[in-house]
Amino acid sequence: MDMTAVAIVAIICWAIVSLSKPSASKKKDKALKQEFEADQAQMKQELQEMAERLAVLEKIVTDEKYQLNKAFDSLK
Repeated sequence: MDMTAVAIVAIICWAIVSLSKPSASKKKDKALKQEFEADQAQMKQELQEMAERLAVLEKIVTDEKYQLNKAFDSLK
């Protein structure tokens, strides 16, 4: 085999390897995107639950009976 044939085979092998790398990278990016979206959905759910809990606590604290009981406790 002469040097020209070796060089051509090396260039073809390099091209095949170079072309195959981005597909692996795309799979990794897709997996990361799916993981990010799952985390984002979970965080949205947790935020919604916290907002609901906060609304309940606000109702309790602003309730007149709660305020009255707090005033009686402070007089003791």
